[in-house]
Amino acid sequence: MGTINVWETTDIRFPTSLELDGSDAMNPDPDYSAAYVSFGDSQADLIGHASVFTIGRGNDVQVAALEALRPYVMGRDLEELLSDMGALYKELTGDSQLRWLGPEKGVMHMAIGAVVNALWDIKAKQAEKPLWELLADMDPEDLCGLIDFRYLSGALIPSEALDFFRFAAQGKQERKAALRAEGYPAYTTSPGWLGYSDEKLARLCREAIAEGFGRIKLKVGANKADDVRRLRIAREACGEGFPIAVDANQRWEITEAIDWIRKLEPFGIDWVEEPTSPDDVAGHKAIASAVAPVRVSTGEHMASRVIARQLLESGAVSLLQIDSARVAGVNENIAILALAAKFGIPVFPHAGGVGLCEAVQHLAFFDFVALSGLKEDRAIEYVDHLHEHYVDPVRVEQGRYWPTDTPGNSQEILAPTREGFLFPGGSEWGS
Repeated sequence: MGTINVWETTDIRFPTSLELDGSDAMNPDPDYSAAYVSFGDSQADLIGHASVFTIGRGNDVQVAALEALRPYVMGRDLEELLSDMGALYKELTGDSQLRWLGPEKGVMHMAIGAVVNALWDIKAKQAEKPLWELLADMDPEDLCGLIDFRYLSGALIPSEALDFFRFAAQGKQERKAALRAEGYPAYTTSPGWLGYSDEKLARLCREAIAEGFGRIKLKVGANKADDVRRLRIAREACGEGFPIAVDANQRWEITEAIDWIRKLEPFGIDWVEEPTSPDDVAGHKAIASAVAPVRVSTGEHMASRVIARQLLESGAVSLLQIDSARVAGVNENIAILALAAKFGIPVFPHAGGVGLCEAVQHLAFFDFVALSGLKEDRAIEYVDHLHEHYVDPVRVEQGRYWPTDTPGNSQEILAPTREGFLFPGGSEWGS
């Protein structure tokens, strides 16, 4: 194995706004996009792929952030990087000048996450394992070494994390077999986009149940009367007792959120997601206290493990989302999963975007096999968009994710897609 000698970044965008796929109260016209990076050793045929999800405008800014990291990666000894998967993560997040752009949040932090994830893709391919299994097979001590415990000492210390990994190691093989035999629960947001008609909402709710999904999620927050009407339609289509979550996508002020949620509560809300600013820990706690027993969640826009620690420590959330592309990659998400295990909070990974289902499934599978050991009251979000553009597309059947055995992190986009949906010059945009 030699050095990293190839690097490419690409601005890939899909015109999903034409059908209002992905529309919500804060984002009425999203074009699902990927700031895409590929790098590796061409001579050894080891190329890693990853991306940062955006919704159109600004994807070029995210690509520029990725390009700024090229000098940190090109020419590096690949074997040295792969031997210590915490080293590059800590080097980039701890860089004395890059940190000024965060620290550890925002566009540059997400770019670091993509670089880290692409390196994990290379390591999994070298091991000839899917990423989830590569992680699950690691020794507890090595898993603990992936976590940056800075700023977590009040909530999680290395010895606690090590105890979690050691305890979970006792049943790894049995849980691997159970994952392959039973899959992992999924829930779907596909019926609930805000721009869909009432007829389409009702039809997609019925189809979701027929396809085996155990819960759905609806976007809310633009108009209270519309939300009441749409929830009534969904409840009639799904039947009493069927779990329906709602997602406000940060739309509300605190008092507004409390009032709005109380108006929707009679329809049996499983949880309300992102009721206010994702950075407002105290706001989430105030909302959660006021609307209990309705559960409150957040995490899609959670900037770092530090925000995760505060949300969990303060009791501001009853469940937590993680996102494969929001924080600094696999390493930081393992830290967040360990925090959730410490506080006994279930994790429902966010996957409402291009490539996110493919990426985050690996983290959920790892959590079940090698950390929490749980699948009850947890599910991975599923959105039925754009999977056909991936070399290793996610497999969701009977309302469950089924684990891939393809080596890597499932993030590689097909070459014709990279060419056709290149922005702004690709053929799909030209037409």
